[in-house]
Amino acid sequence: MRWFACVSLAVLAAPVTLLAQDNEVRTGPQPDWVRPMELAEVLASATGVVFVRKQDMQIHLDAAGQSTFVSQRLKLLNSQALQFGNVALAWNPAIGRPTVHAVRVHRDGTVIDVLDNTGFEVLRRENQLEQAQLDGTLTAVLRVPDLRVGDELEVSYTVPSHDPTLGAHSFGLLAVDQSPPSGRYRIGLNWAAEQEPAVRMPEQLAGSASRTANAIEIRLDDPKSLTPPKGAPARYGWQRVVEYSDFDSWAAVSQRFYPLFAEASEIGAASPLRAEAARIAASHSGKLAQAQAALELVQEQIRYIYVGLDGGNFSPASADETWSRRYGDCKGKTALLLALLRELDIEAEPVLANNSGLDDGFDERLPSPGLFDHVLVRAMVDGKPMWLDGTLPPVARASATPFVPYRWVLPLKSSSEGLARLAWEPAREPHMVEIYDIDAKAGFEAPAGIRHTKIQRGIKGLAEYVQFSAVSRDQLEAAFRNELAGTASWNAIDSVVYRYDPDTRSSVLTVSGTGQLDWQKDGDERWLTLPGGGFYPPERKQRAADQDQHAPFYEEPVYNCRVATIDLPDDTAPENWSHNSAIDTSLYEHTYYRTWARSGRTIRMIRGSRTENPEVSTAIAQRDNARLAQFDNSMAKVEYTPASKTEQLFEGSSGSSEWEIDWTMPNAGCLPPDGRGQG
Repeated sequence: MRWFACVSLAVLAAPVTLLAQDNEVRTGPQPDWVRPMELAEVLASATGVVFVRKQDMQIHLDAAGQSTFVSQRLKLLNSQALQFGNVALAWNPAIGRPTVHAVRVHRDGTVIDVLDNTGFEVLRRENQLEQAQLDGTLTAVLRVPDLRVGDELEVSYTVPSHDPTLGAHSFGLLAVDQSPPSGRYRIGLNWAAEQEPAVRMPEQLAGSASRTANAIEIRLDDPKSLTPPKGAPARYGWQRVVEYSDFDSWAAVSQRFYPLFAEASEIGAASPLRAEAARIAASHSGKLAQAQAALELVQEQIRYIYVGLDGGNFSPASADETWSRRYGDCKGKTALLLALLRELDIEAEPVLANNSGLDDGFDERLPSPGLFDHVLVRAMVDGKPMWLDGTLPPVARASATPFVPYRWVLPLKSSSEGLARLAWEPAREPHMVEIYDIDAKAGFEAPAGIRHTKIQRGIKGLAEYVQFSAVSRDQLEAAFRNELAGTASWNAIDSVVYRYDPDTRSSVLTVSGTGQLDWQKDGDERWLTLPGGGFYPPERKQRAADQDQHAPFYEEPVYNCRVATIDLPDDTAPENWSHNSAIDTSLYEHTYYRTWARSGRTIRMIRGSRTENPEVSTAIAQRDNARLAQFDNSMAKVEYTPASKTEQLFEGSSGSSEWEIDWTMPNAGCLPPDGRGQG
């Protein structure tokens, strides 16, 4: 599914994209609802690639849906601008037919009509086939001949831009880039009787807007560059964006899409899916096991292909059709999974989500299905909500939390409460753990045995699974040996072992071999910097005086843990060994923790780092800016001093029974005992 739709008004740095209904590009006059726009005078001081004499976008809403008119006239200021002479039109035959109004070159008072002698060449190809997307797209190209620096290139067209599934429903975005080239810009929205949508625009545009009974127009001459507040959450980036939608609530969006999935998930009396569900019920006891088996069936037996043919951008294929052809996108897989769960008497619902990470602030947006690009399933299993995503690899089991950290989702129900917020809380398990086991018993000069284990969770862990499970163990080992052996860290690679643990949602890669440790020395003293033991100081959180000083600062939530365990050289005495500082602090709502432990002749360093709140208030930012100079960014070091015995107490000294830790488990010692650092 790829629903997110934004129409941005700015000079196009890539080919123009259109949508059409047949295999030909037609020409014709502008529609009568288009309002004329005056050209801007070219500034003598104009710099950059182009000067925009006009850039116009108008959207028209009527009972048939919506149409988008675009017209631009660009003064080409240098050779880089000649790329705009490569005009490409891409269209989906299911949606509508575009009309090209003009492709002209203006040169020294002469108008050259490019369409008089040059036409579009239609190419039949799927633009996104390599990304497993099948949408029926055709492409037509026109190369403007004899285009020169100093020319003015004019291109204008109109294209139906609604989706056939939703008919006359209208929704979308109009935007002017935050940093556009110099020139004149206009965005407008007009509508036929009884088609007026709700419109929302930011303060940056409201002062330039004018309104009539059936239209809104915004005109900008030489708009200044806008910069979102430095470090602010993504919702603060909506600066020159106009939203429009005729959905009166998020509940209305939910109720419009619910019947599509309800119908698609219905299966016939003779459907083979009934037998599949019966087989699952007979071979798995308990609803959780049955739900998991249904999920695995969809994940393993239905390959992913986005299907946008024949209005399939919003409409799911039926469960029976998806099962029969054994491929589908998130919509088809969700409908199939819903059908199986219904047969298993498991309550479930489809849920719209945004996989791109752009769902911050959805509660501040107008209700619009275009904000979502994914759908998955939420089921009630044994009284608890569980998330099931048929598009993920089969190791991604049903879970209490989705693999993608969504902020806002839209459950599809016949009686909906609308948009739902998924509460954020600090991660219980590290997103990433790196473990170094170093055997230095042979002495300072001898190569050490090294075992490096990396544990990766979440989407990154699934990406590793897809990558590493696609090759044999021999191929994987050969690849790592070729990359690592003979480098500064590794002399030789002895083995590479990979596994994925579905229970802990952990991708686990272990590389073992030998390497020369970088012992530093001063006389008889030795010291070694352990891998992964230090912290980079966080950035000072401040922004320019002309930016919003009240906006919070945002940090992508992370929870990382690094562990280094070293077996000391046999020819040294344990009492001659020490370590440098421990760390237990919190800055900018983030915990920084480093602790040490000893067991016999082995020393261990544990370093944890976790986001406690992704949004930092300006008050906390100002407080911690003053504390930043005291931040300990020292690398973790073990030190050997034979001339004196250390009195240092290791915080986590323990016996051998407490030494072995399963680092894939939650709360494995990566944070302070109370869970977060000292403020």
